[in-house]
Amino acid sequence: MSSMKNHIKHKSEELNKSKNSQRELLLVKNLIFWIEPINAKKDGINAIFVRPFNKKKSRPQNLTGEKFCIKNSFHGYGGMSYKCFEYSENIYIFWIDQVSKSLWTQVFQINNLEYSDNYVLPKGNQKKLTNSIEGNFDGCFSLINKATLIGLIEINKRDFLFSLDIKEINQDLKILKKFNNFAGDLSSNPKGNLLSWIEWGSPYMPWEKNDLFFAEIDVYGQLNKIKNFSHKNINKNKNVSFFQPYWISETLLVCSEDSSGWWNLLFLDVREIENIFIKKRVERNLIEYGVPQWVSGITFFSGTKKNLFCLAKKENNLIVEHYKDLEFVKEFSTPFTSISDFSVFGEKVLFKGYGSDFLGIVFEIDFAEKVLSNFSEQIFIDHIKDCSKPETFWFKGFEDQSTHSFLYKPLIDNFIKPPLLVRAHSGPTSFFDGSYNSEVQFWSSKGFFVAEVNYGGSSGFGKAYRDRLNHKWGIVDSYDCKALALELIKSDLVDSEKVVIFGSSAGGLTALNCLLYGSIFKAAICKYPVLDLKDMHYNTHRFEKDYLNSLVGNYEKNHDDYINRSPIKHINKIKKPILLFHGKKDTVISYKQTLKIQQILIQNNKCSEVIFFENEGHGFKNFENKEAVMQKSQEFLENALNI
Repeated sequence: MSSMKNHIKHKSEELNKSKNSQRELLLVKNLIFWIEPINAKKDGINAIFVRPFNKKKSRPQNLTGEKFCIKNSFHGYGGMSYKCFEYSENIYIFWIDQVSKSLWTQVFQINNLEYSDNYVLPKGNQKKLTNSIEGNFDGCFSLINKATLIGLIEINKRDFLFSLDIKEINQDLKILKKFNNFAGDLSSNPKGNLLSWIEWGSPYMPWEKNDLFFAEIDVYGQLNKIKNFSHKNINKNKNVSFFQPYWISETLLVCSEDSSGWWNLLFLDVREIENIFIKKRVERNLIEYGVPQWVSGITFFSGTKKNLFCLAKKENNLIVEHYKDLEFVKEFSTPFTSISDFSVFGEKVLFKGYGSDFLGIVFEIDFAEKVLSNFSEQIFIDHIKDCSKPETFWFKGFEDQSTHSFLYKPLIDNFIKPPLLVRAHSGPTSFFDGSYNSEVQFWSSKGFFVAEVNYGGSSGFGKAYRDRLNHKWGIVDSYDCKALALELIKSDLVDSEKVVIFGSSAGGLTALNCLLYGSIFKAAICKYPVLDLKDMHYNTHRFEKDYLNSLVGNYEKNHDDYINRSPIKHINKIKKPILLFHGKKDTVISYKQTLKIQQILIQNNKCSEVIFFENEGHGFKNFENKEAVMQKSQEFLENALNI
């Protein structure tokens, strides 16, 4: 591989930096809002910007200045960190600031002058609504009667519903409800007299089982009746996950729920809180209107009863559906494998789309105009050249069950038979969606054959597929990775002597377990891996505290499984080369676990190496560090595989 030092330098990372610096996009009236970093010298400092819809070249207007770190840390993984509300020509903006540890607000008036660079004009000054609070605010706010802000906050490992008077400054929170455990997805109807949210708690994660709640709220922001939605055909006698309860009128709410085995659409009539009934269900197999709720505020539904747009995963791509008055109008196919920041106002639709050979593009389209069924035909996408495209490949995994993967063939013939690089995703409830990945392209450009395994337990293939991993983490996932590698070897597509496994976080546990017991894998490269399930049970952060209940089992009853499936227990048996990376600011999986096995690895194999980054957490952010990871990985494989 050393002869490939002068490989084609992919521009993907630079493109990625510029195109994806805009995040948390939101559409209000004819304006697009977003957050973007503004000061390279001050890490985390960012601002809210605005520009007109469908005018990408117009100059962005900075609305919040240069003194804020606008970020959501709710439940450790965050979500939307600001929210806009529109009343006639006024826009109310609320944001979470990590510098002052408080909520801020400002009101703007829409400027209708056609040629002005100031698309909104401030009405009054910025206001610091709260005192400094040691807690994590969520960005799913509700504004009641243009006077009271309702929100969620996590304080001392507990969730609370609170209210604030938006005319006051430096307030203490007025607590409306203390939740038993977790809450999320807060929203209110347009009139502001009804609230909805989801709750979940031990021993479940939100995608395994949660409850959908409704509450009446008066003009002063006081909670009256609270109702837990229950229905004999949905969640009376089974564990069901509700996804993104979202109001489309004063009395109608849409969400999805997985009682059928797939997250399908559900429309509820909430005219009477004591008598909530199903207005309509849309049951479709093989289509998912939802994903696991790792972050708050994920949007698959946006709009109103008059014009509702829904996202859904259909096979390997996402589709957009249009509903009018709850009636299906049209399905639109897209070239996107992943979509974020889905936002609708009237018939205008905004989102950020990702594909197999292009990076995040801001997609904005007005459905009041003629729109073709296939989005690919009407949008220009700057495709990345010299790109290995994913090919779907189903194979027989654990217990002979049909299992999904993506295969990426080498871009160049650098070997008689290409080495195989198998990737296990993190999560482990996550999934590979086939979106462009610079690491995959880095290796395929060097002649590697890359395989991404959606092992049993992955999302996007229905509840039964997701449940395959229940109590079998460390077994099903590793088996499926090996089974795919063996299938590719049997098909004579790859070099059986040069098979490597990659994994990050949970994928690290999968990867390291793959090296045990005469494995076909010759080496492993892992970032911030899970090494010790017992340590994870005791020391992981609050959100994932119960995650292991379904993945491994109850700790007291299944204590031996926690020990035996932990790579740290078997590290002395692994004589193959391993390269590990870990950030010292990781709060999810402590770097000290990796430190514990550093000497053992190096003693067992001279090619093994462990590298720590002082300023990285769980998931590397620094561009230079990412480059260092790729460079080190290349050098490691040159030695480990003798190429």
